[in-house]
Amino acid sequence: MLIVIDAGNTNITLGVFQGETLLGNFRMTTKIPRTSDEYGILIRQWLQTIKVDVADVTDVIIASVVPNIMHSLTNGIIKYINLEPMIVGPGIKTGIKICTANPKELGADRIVDAVGAYELYGGPVLVIDFGTATTHDLVLENGDFVAGVISPGIRTSANGLWSGAARLTEIEIKKPDTILCKDAVSSMRAGIVYGAIGQTEYIIKMVKEESKLSNLKVVATGGLGRMIAEETDSIDLYDPILTLKGLRIIYEKQR
Repeated sequence: MLIVIDAGNTNITLGVFQGETLLGNFRMTTKIPRTSDEYGILIRQWLQTIKVDVADVTDVIIASVVPNIMHSLTNGIIKYINLEPMIVGPGIKTGIKICTANPKELGADRIVDAVGAYELYGGPVLVIDFGTATTHDLVLENGDFVAGVISPGIRTSANGLWSGAARLTEIEIKKPDTILCKDAVSSMRAGIVYGAIGQTEYIIKMVKEESKLSNLKVVATGGLGRMIAEETDSIDLYDPILTLKGLRIIYEKQR
């Protein structure tokens, strides 16, 4: 069995695969400082809840955009899972070619999403990850990663709204019944959700126009991605575990 770990700025998402089957997944908050013992024990406890024996785990692969947690996280895996994790980074085989101006600045999460979307759904593909930042990455039919757009994530933008305006309070992010809102909460929801939909549609439109790729597939993932994907025809499909699948595919390419 294979444990895959996506360490993002907001959450650390773990999954365990048996072959191509995801047996379970689990999320923990990134911003809580943890020791290697805490990481190791949490992972072992999660494996117990889904009835996976630690002895049956043969490998671990990690994609991280949070360098300051990696020492504790990797040591926790070594101490409690008895495995040295594989890290997505320079030199690892991915099956795609990074053709941007500075390939080293590309986050591991974006590489993993691009691999997952390209291998599972083919190219050309635009993969959109609605996370702490919303990323839009273009992979051509031949597997070249050629361009990307980064914008503030939906929740990140919302946090800026209510932290910067004294009379606006934190709200649950969801689509209101109408855009013709008559109260502050609904008005904020409309601005956040419909604003994100409009931004998404415009970026997709411009990518298609400038790339001249009429057959471009658009694949979305990320926590709030489902809400946006359900409200626009510009997104072809939503895959909530695309990053975990991409990690499994990259792991298989190393074998």
